[in-house]
This record gives sequence, structure tokens and C-alpha cells, in this order.
Amino acid sequence: MTVRVGRLASMRTPWWSVLASERHLLAWALLVVAPCSPARAESAVAQLLKPLDLVAYASGTAPPHFSGGTLDTGRVSTSDLRGKVVLMNFWASWCAECRPEMPVLERLYRELAPQGFVVIGINAREKREAVRRYAGELGLTFPLVLDPDGKINALYGVVGIPTTFLVGRDGRAVALAVGPRAWASPPARALIQALLAEPGPRSGAQ
Repeated sequence: MTVRVGRLASMRTPWWSVLASERHLLAWALLVVAPCSPARAESAVAQLLKPLDLVAYASGTAPPHFSGGTLDTGRVSTSDLRGKVVLMNFWASWCAECRPEMPVLERLYRELAPQGFVVIGINAREKREAVRRYAGELGLTFPLVLDPDGKINALYGVVGIPTTFLVGRDGRAVALAVGPRAWASPPARALIQALLAEPGPRSGAQ
């Protein structure tokens, strides 16, 4: 993990601090995710986190809301992502460990977007031209949010990159990864597919 010294978000407790205390997990290859209740589906997803060394969130945890401008002058808001499985990756062009992840995330995005999977790259404190050059070099097409003042990084308490958050279709925080992960590996694909198999938010849910 590449780390730059900085302050945590100005929150009494970082939002991921309430963690599942016990995670007796099965091997990903032995798990079959069948249609089930939301509680059972969430439990099934939790069993897929260990092979990737992901930190689970307590049930009902919601990520902080943000809205940010993108490289193509659009905007991305957490409220617009409800109903999708979101992989939110905090990165920078100077981060050596971020670079190998980017083409992998791009391939997953292109393959799984039709199923409701979204990759959001949140750049840490760099200028638009630096981000544009980097995206061109790697052929990135997933949304890249610019965070030149580090406000979104601070909101999420990010102090080391890459840092990645997974959010379910219902808007709940699923898991956190600090440092790179093998996102194209069979365990990662099993986790993403399990999240995609979950129902979306209930009608009228905020």
C-alpha cells in the first residue's frame, strides 16, 4: 500500500470502525449462492470476503454520501448509484500499486456493466490533465471522479492508496480493502457475482 501522511476525516469514529467481530468463512469455491432472504444473502456474501482479505462492515452500515465532478465534466453521486453494485477505488497516478489494478478494473467494468456493476475511480488530489493523461495511457473508460482538495478522501477516511470500498445494490457498505487485491481472481469474481445476484433497494427506500 502506498501511504501519504495526512489526517483522518474529521469524524469522531471512522465509518468502517464498526466491524463484524466474528467471520467464520467457507472457501469461496464451496459456496453456492441460492435465492434467499436479504439477511441470508448478506450472510452468504460475508463468507466470500476472507479469500480476498476484505474487512466486512456491520449490517446496515451506509457509506457517506458524496457528489463529485468527473474527468469528462460529468458528475457522480452516491444517490445515483442505488441499485448497482459499486466498486469505489481511491487512487493516484503516482501510486505504484494502483497502476496494475486499473486495467483489471477496466476489464471487469466492461464485462459486468450490463449486469449492474459500476467501477468508480476517485483520484487523490491531482490536476485534471494528469488524470486525463493517465486514463489515456491505460485506456480507462469507467467514471473517474476528481478530488483535487481531498474532500472525498477525507470523508471516507482514506490515508493509504489504493483503498477500495464495495457497496451492494441496496446501498449498504459491504467491505473494505486497503492495498491492492486480485480483483480478476475467481474469489473476487464469485464475490461480485454474489452481490449482483442480490435484489435492489426496496421501492420507496432512501
